[in-house]
Amino acid sequence: MRFNFDTHETNSEQRRSLTLTPKEEVEWVPLRDHPVFTSSSAVADGDSTFPASRNLLAWDGTSRLYFWDPQNNLIHRISIRLGEPDATSVLAASPSKVLQADGKLSFVVNRISINGDGSALLLFGSESLCVMYLYGRTYTKEGSLICRTVTIGPKIYSGGSNAICVLNVLWHPYSDSHLGILSSDSVFRLFNVSSDASQPEQEYYLQPVVPGRSRTATSICSVDFSFGSDHLWDRFSVFILFSDGSIFILCPVVPFGSAFKYESILELYNDAHTFGLKSANPTAVSNSNLAISWLEATFPEFQHEVTEGGDMYKLRAHAYALFDASLVLQGPLQKVCHGGTNDSELRGGKCEGRAVSFLYNIVRKDSILVTAWSAGQIQVDALADEIQPVWSVGSPPRLRVDSHDHILGLAMICESITGDLPVKLGQPLDHTVWLGHPPPLLRLAIIDLALPRTDSGYSILLFVDALMPERIFALHDGGIDSIVLHFLPFTSQNHGKDMMRTPSVHPVLSTCQGEIFNPFPLCGFVSLSDSFGYSWVVAVTLSRECIMLEMKTWNQLLPICVDMERKETHAEELEEIDPPNIISKELLSGPKVVLVPQASPNLRSVAADSIEGRSMLHQYYKLFHENYVEYAHKVYFELKHHAPHLKEIIDEQHTRLGDAQKKLLKVEEKQSGLEERMDRAILLHNSLEERLQCLRNLPGALKIPLSRAEREFKSELDHLREVELDALHSSIGAITARVRKHVQTSTGNNQQRKIPGRKIYAEDAQMSLLKSSLEKLSLVNCENSKKVKLVESALKTQESSRN
Repeated sequence: MRFNFDTHETNSEQRRSLTLTPKEEVEWVPLRDHPVFTSSSAVADGDSTFPASRNLLAWDGTSRLYFWDPQNNLIHRISIRLGEPDATSVLAASPSKVLQADGKLSFVVNRISINGDGSALLLFGSESLCVMYLYGRTYTKEGSLICRTVTIGPKIYSGGSNAICVLNVLWHPYSDSHLGILSSDSVFRLFNVSSDASQPEQEYYLQPVVPGRSRTATSICSVDFSFGSDHLWDRFSVFILFSDGSIFILCPVVPFGSAFKYESILELYNDAHTFGLKSANPTAVSNSNLAISWLEATFPEFQHEVTEGGDMYKLRAHAYALFDASLVLQGPLQKVCHGGTNDSELRGGKCEGRAVSFLYNIVRKDSILVTAWSAGQIQVDALADEIQPVWSVGSPPRLRVDSHDHILGLAMICESITGDLPVKLGQPLDHTVWLGHPPPLLRLAIIDLALPRTDSGYSILLFVDALMPERIFALHDGGIDSIVLHFLPFTSQNHGKDMMRTPSVHPVLSTCQGEIFNPFPLCGFVSLSDSFGYSWVVAVTLSRECIMLEMKTWNQLLPICVDMERKETHAEELEEIDPPNIISKELLSGPKVVLVPQASPNLRSVAADSIEGRSMLHQYYKLFHENYVEYAHKVYFELKHHAPHLKEIIDEQHTRLGDAQKKLLKVEEKQSGLEERMDRAILLHNSLEERLQCLRNLPGALKIPLSRAEREFKSELDHLREVELDALHSSIGAITARVRKHVQTSTGNNQQRKIPGRKIYAEDAQMSLLKSSLEKLSLVNCENSKKVKLVESALKTQESSRN
């Protein structure tokens, strides 16, 4: 797909649109024709170095679209109407509202996202991040709304070459004020921006392997994370991805003050009592006891509701942590095996490159984990068992409390406990309940997006469709692809291997220009949906062009299923079906055959006016009346009776004929276009054949292919070059940053102050003060000893005088 980027507005008109007053009238225009997206300003040349994982679009879930303008460093808030004037269009209010931060941003914004209630907007860059509050404590200046902006963790994620890089930031799904941040130092932090944005509320130091057993650098290099959704303990879980593709789980992690449904907590409470406390295994009983105590302490109102039977709908999470136990980093999650065969070998092989992004998706009862690799592959797994919380007893956390001993923050070192033997497919999973084993993964598919090979690889972003959770969008340099999951292990009715349908992949948008792969990447993507069951995708290019596409629903995406076994029987049934009973069979068979009696040999000699002639004529008339006249009356009656029905059938046939003629006209109109496309395809095919022939004539085509051992050695070298070196560089950078930060703090605290004209420093002055104080103490001690001696001599003289 090739884009033509036309200019429709001058720079002066664009500046005027940024300073429009709220009193001007609002005009509703199609979203793709909005002045924000049709302006002539494009991304500057320096902005072409943006990472491929940028997304400058956000949607609040109702009626407002947010777009970050990288040239002017401001936000455009666009009010939209979904499905107006028809179901395929989206209208936007013009002009847009302009929002600006109350201070100058010192970093490049790569991604924006909005919280659940639409009150705060996250501005995320690789060097720093901040939150812009959209309501309250705002004021208008030169037609723009100035919003209060707060920097998150300025002492941790400070700018510069020595900073710790932010890998991903997400709003917590159960709190509108909590942000989860994963950084390059393998620490997951949870910030409460409503109370304190400078220091984290919770910190989890990730130790993915036992010390001394690490073989590769990728085992300690985290890449991405995702929060769980509304399903049992998944809502308290954090899924963390490392660059070698291994997935770990932190559970339970809950923001202080977040809200949860009472029924959800009750379900977990009953599950722990039913399957944990009643188990014969002491490990299961211990783990379930810890989980029950954690639920009762985190949600203290829950115990009151259970005992007294209240009608509370939601519960607030209180600040609580076990004083003698820290969370376990569960993983890496193992694959479910088919018999003795590894699941990865059975269903798609091994992914290439390094893991770049991760997505958790809940589809009814199925927890789906989607991993994107740098080679352009998508790995789809499902949790084959439920998640249970696991603590490591004897490893106390670090707590930060106030003067009333209320917990303000906590920090934990989370070490990994590797799972036991892999679970075989078809084996019951009850033996793993509450024993602390990580849940196994069921491999659903490995999808190859068929992207051209590159040395640096691809950075792929994953999104879930706003209307249909079975559909996942993959955003990359080449465009947007749609992945629809047709088989889910716990939702599908048929669990057989033959019924496991592979996902379908559809290219939604291609941004490649020309025949050669020359991508024109996107800078924004969002999925929209309304309450009537319609969904759209909106994408924005670097040249500020908006592309809006309507997406089909689930039923339209399902392919037509034909049962080949019942095809013959169905045809036989059609043959046995009688024609419609419009006219009776007696009328269709015609009148009865008239049996004329044999004429006597002297019939012609009989006179017509004689008695014999009259009787013979009367007999013939009677036979004709019984057969032909009565049949004619029956035909007339039935035709008159079925006339309206026949007219309705004829009208329907005429309508169908008209529709068929219209379709034929459309086909005839499109025929010329199809012929042109076929001609272009033939020309392209011929040019590709010529290029292929030229490539065959190159000397490199005569080279002998590598052997199997050489290919394996080359793949190991590529893996070390792509994955291990990046992981080592990131680890060295993080360690260097921490060392320099520690050196700066130590030098700042122990800085020595030189006195001009002398060689006496602060340490010498302190030593002299200590010596003088010691001398004074010695003098005081001597005086005290003299006084004691005088007192003793006086006592002795008194005793001697008494004697």
